[in-house]
Order: sequence, then structure tokens, then C-alpha cells
Amino acid sequence: MARWIQSRRRPVPADGGHHRESGTGHEGTATSARAEESPAAPGAEETAEGGPATGAEAAGARLSALRDALAGIGTTLDEATTCAELTGAAVRLAGGTAAVMRRTGETISGYEAITGDADALPDARWAAAVAREAGVPALGAEPERWLEHPAGTRPRAALCAPLTSGDDGYGVLVWARSGQPLRHAEGELLSLLAERAASHIRHARAYETVNRTAGDLQRALLSEPGRPHPNLDIAIRYLPAGGGVLVGGDWCETVRLHFGRTLLVVGDVMGHGLEAAVDMNAFRSSLRYIASADLPPHRVLRQMDEIASKEADLRPATCLLARVDPGRHQVTLASAGHLPPVLIARDGQASILPVPVGPPLGTGLGGYEMATYPLAAGETLVLFTDGLVERRGEDIDRSLARLSAVRFPVGGGLEDVLDTILSRLDARHAEDDVAALACRPHSRQGVSP
Repeated sequence: MARWIQSRRRPVPADGGHHRESGTGHEGTATSARAEESPAAPGAEETAEGGPATGAEAAGARLSALRDALAGIGTTLDEATTCAELTGAAVRLAGGTAAVMRRTGETISGYEAITGDADALPDARWAAAVAREAGVPALGAEPERWLEHPAGTRPRAALCAPLTSGDDGYGVLVWARSGQPLRHAEGELLSLLAERAASHIRHARAYETVNRTAGDLQRALLSEPGRPHPNLDIAIRYLPAGGGVLVGGDWCETVRLHFGRTLLVVGDVMGHGLEAAVDMNAFRSSLRYIASADLPPHRVLRQMDEIASKEADLRPATCLLARVDPGRHQVTLASAGHLPPVLIARDGQASILPVPVGPPLGTGLGGYEMATYPLAAGETLVLFTDGLVERRGEDIDRSLARLSAVRFPVGGGLEDVLDTILSRLDARHAEDDVAALACRPHSRQGVSP
């Protein structure tokens, strides 16, 4: 529980019976435990008609204000935002000024303000001392006695509530007010707000850890998708949703086949985070194993679907396969619930290649078919996940039409093609992850088409 303290310069109560100074000279004698009402939220003591409120109405108004304050803390999974919401709620409900401070070193003076009006509050050394007495663990050396903050001659009420959840401490809420004593109910209220904020901070840090782990895993998996044959140029891009760090199950792969052919793969496991990245790795491993048998694309999907359907915890995934054969100037496509690719001619015109669409992988339904199209040297084939084109509330046909309407510079490289697509479709602000693979066959030197 938090410790709330009064400055020694506060007036002594008239009856002399509710307050006594500590014989040790501590600054931290507690306020009276007599039952006092917490100040209501602004306007809570009057009815909507402007008249005086009954006791039940005032209590209801205070309860409503408390509910609103608790609901306004932890609206995001960002620690700094949660701290700002905490100080804002403390000021609205109890007045005064507030800040959240956290340790920056092992000494009691090693504290910094995360958010709030720290200049109007006791200094960091004073806050650390109060926090130590309030039970914040591992603050370092023993603090001095309560340190008197030079706040003038007016009485000053102050409270330091530790932000703890279980055995973990995340900082301390420091609150102060001049001219009005701190009531017991106010101290309990501020402590409750601090507890709620600490719980949300714990979730935010756990969320950040999982995202970082998933990001490291996915970057490792996407770092080397394989090398195609020398007769095929490849470029790959991956963008997390909204430019953030939350990763999903989007992935790209290339597999060398016999006779100069290359199998290109783009897939999308449903969901985000570590679980989606792990499932993506499972699909990728099964693909490499099955594709090594040099089966037609639709049979590769069929076997992947059979394997995935037997794994109860494996998430469904969409997948598009493109077997590129530069020697025959053609590409063979098969889709498991995935969007079709776009073909960019040598003059920069783009068009969507229709593909028979089967069910996503993991359903066990099968039913995949192939489609074969010409693919001449110098033409560009682009495979992508749905995050590139899909927009909330927009029909998918319109989304694909927007992509096929893009015109590309003649003679540009594959990196230029991907840059054009990502910029024209504003992929950096997409609501879902974006993975894109561009390929371009060419005739090997000394070999006629």
C-alpha cells in the first residue's frame, strides 16, 4: 500500500488529538485514519438541475468517475502511454500534480520522470526515499529520513504509490498538492490507480517481449529464402503491419527444381505474433520436403494440406505456388486460398493472372488445380500477400484492379518494381503484414531463347 505524507509545515489540528509528530523526526507521519469523504469529481455534488445532490447521488457520481478513470488507464499496450494515463487520472480525481518516476540506477538518487509534471513535485531523491518506504523493491542503498521538499510555507500533502505487480516493480506514482490535507480515501484511490497501471505495464512488457522474439524468429526465417537458378532474378520485401514490430505469418520461399526450373512460394499464416511465426516455419519446412520430389504445384499443395490437417494446433494458411520454367518460357500456378499474381509486361503494363483457387492449407479438403501462362524473358511476375492490396470495406476485385492499374517504368530493375508497388499502394500504412516476391526470367549468356 502506498505511503501518504504531510509536510511538517502543515497546521496542527485544533483539537490536537488527531496528529502527533514522530519522535524520530520523520517527515512521513500518516494522515488521520478517521473516515473522510474523498472529494467528488467536478460537479458531482450537484444534480443535473443544479441543486444539491443526495448522498446516494454523490456516491454514484464518485463511483462513475472512478470507473471512467480505471477504464482510461491501459488503453494501449504502450508503457509510456499507460504512465501518462495514470498521471492524468490522478490529477483529475485528486487535483494537485502527479508524475511517474522510475529507477535509472542502483542509487536512491537514480530516478527519472517518465511522464507528468516532475518540476512541481519533490525531487528524485525525495521520491526514491518515499518509494523505498512504500515497498518498491531493490532501490539500492538505504534512504535518508524523509527529506523536506522546499515548497514554500504552505502546507503540502504528498503521496508515493509504488507501481508493482506481483514481485515486479515498474516505478512509483508521485503525487502532491498544496493547501489541502490528503484524505485517507484519496490515498486509497490513488493507490488503486497505481495498481491498475502496474498490471497494464506488466502486460505491455510481456507483449513487447513476445513481439521481439517473434520478430527475431521471422527475420531469421526470411533472411535467406533460398537461391533460384541463374536464369531467374529474384527480389523480396517484407513489411510488418503499420511499420511496427508486430509480425505475422507472411513468408516467401524459392526452391530449385530440375531442368532449370524454380518453384516460387508466397504464403500467409492466419494471425500475428510468435505462434503465427512458428506455424509459418512448419509450413515452410513441409514445403521444402515435398517440393524436393519435383511434383506439380497442385500436388505439392495437396500434400501440404494433408500434413497440416493432421496437426490440430497448426493454424490455417493460404499459399500461392509458381513454377517458373525459363527454358519453356512459361509459369504454372496453383493457389490454396491465396490472391493471384500480377504480370508486368516489358512495356510496363500490368495485368492479373487468374488462378483456380482451392481451400486454405490445413482444412484437409484438397481440390487444387493448376493454370499455365506464357512468361517471356524480361517480363516480371509479382507474388504478394493480401496485406498489399486489401483495404477495410473495399471489395477485393477493386483492390486488385488498383494494383493492375499501376504503370511501371520500362527497363527498371526488380527493386524498382517493388519500390513502385509499395509506394503506389501505400504499403507502409497497410493494416496487415505485406510480403512481396518479384521474379524476372532471362536467357543465360550463350543460350538462345
